Amino acid sequence: MDDETIGWLGASELVAAYAAGSLTPVEVTEAILRRIEAVDPSINAFCLVDAQGALAQAAASTERWRRREPMGPLDGVPATVKDLIDARGWPTLKGSLTIDPAGPWENDAPVVARLREAGAVLLGKTTTPEFGWRGSTDSALTGITRNPWRLDRTPGGSSGGAVAALAAGLGPLALGTDGGGSIRIPAAFTGTVGIKAQFGRVPAHPHSPMGTVAHIGPHARNVRDCALMLGVLAGFDDRDWLALPGPIPDWVAGVDRVLAHGGASRPLAGMRIGFSPRLRHARYVDPRIEAAVAAAAGRLGDLGAIVEQADPDIPDGEHAFRVHWFSSARQLLHRLPPEKYALLDPGLRGVVEQAAQYTLADFLDAQTTRAAIAFGMVRFARRFDLLLTPATAVLPFEVGLYAPPRPAEIGAGPEHDWAWWTPFSWPFNLTQQPAIVLPCGFSDDGLPIAMQLVAPKHREDQCFQVAAAYEAATDWSIRRPPLTPR
Repeated sequence: MDDETIGWLGASELVAAYAAGSLTPVEVTEAILRRIEAVDPSINAFCLVDAQGALAQAAASTERWRRREPMGPLDGVPATVKDLIDARGWPTLKGSLTIDPAGPWENDAPVVARLREAGAVLLGKTTTPEFGWRGSTDSALTGITRNPWRLDRTPGGSSGGAVAALAAGLGPLALGTDGGGSIRIPAAFTGTVGIKAQFGRVPAHPHSPMGTVAHIGPHARNVRDCALMLGVLAGFDDRDWLALPGPIPDWVAGVDRVLAHGGASRPLAGMRIGFSPRLRHARYVDPRIEAAVAAAAGRLGDLGAIVEQADPDIPDGEHAFRVHWFSSARQLLHRLPPEKYALLDPGLRGVVEQAAQYTLADFLDAQTTRAAIAFGMVRFARRFDLLLTPATAVLPFEVGLYAPPRPAEIGAGPEHDWAWWTPFSWPFNLTQQPAIVLPCGFSDDGLPIAMQLVAPKHREDQCFQVAAAYEAATDWSIRRPPLTPR
């Protein structure tokens, strides 16, 4: 099997190949490391590759598989870690010139520890904009990360390196974070799958400075692998005082039950889906995205779902989200020494300085709005099992920009403002409920388009089951970018 074929295998396929003896973790890791060497110079997805460490882990996994004693459900499966997440022995520089790479770097975050315990082979760290602050991935520290579908376009952010690697066939699994869409935006821009699970489902330590809007979660190229990875990451950890207690649902079993129905059946019979093309308050959506997501709504109906166009009764939370997120950024950064503060991305400095204008009353008002949005979604869940929306309002835009050019209907605004083009992601960081993004089409110029499925609190199973049924009925997830290695 050649390197490219191996690079596009999913986690579930690799585990099956190891069990059958047709591949070993060493063969797979060597192939993916060669692909990283050949392909990553074009996209810049990695800020650290630990080839020696990965090969040592792969050798240990190969021996376990030889003895028929895998240590976990991901034994020998390559995975990456976003450079906002601590991993023992690797610097966590967060895309910033302000952090000393000398460390020490002695601890694994709970999610990294769980990947190790499941036998995953950790390849290295993936790029992020500075402190994960923006929806495109470039920084003064690591440069520009590019979208494998078109190298002049961004893969989104802030988990841009994670998804660029997936979309280029540089491993099947990636760890990301999501404080306003940073798992779901880049998944949308690269034709991959990402889920923001219920807040607390995946434990965090140390907690993100973005507080109770910030999630950690999995990226994959298909729904089943995403469910498989979340099952490894989820579960109580006493280092996270907000972690949810067990037991952990068997999301993979739910996906497999849907897939067992076969393509000719109606696996979603009786599922109630509310389709909101604009989520009430989106000021702009690219017409190509609107058309693709409307077509996806129709396909879900063909699969048996009861799909009704309906908007949740929620207030406009854009200002409330800014107050939460910008205030957290200020709390993290405003005490930096002047010489380090000057090194920050100018747009991030603008966020910190804008947050200085907020008062305690502003923050309490934002909390009130947040609660109103959350209760509006509770009411919506009394009528519907899921909410369907576009994933983003725009297609992948040019690299090097904070945001795409503002359409006339949006009006003037700060260059660094990304809330207007991500109106479907950040509301559900405020509500903390599960939301999954998966591909549902391509634009006329070959760029991915994605839809989002939002579930009631704690119901990731409904996200996975509907996403799996849709994925199985379409071919969007198996398309590959026309990327030529250098």
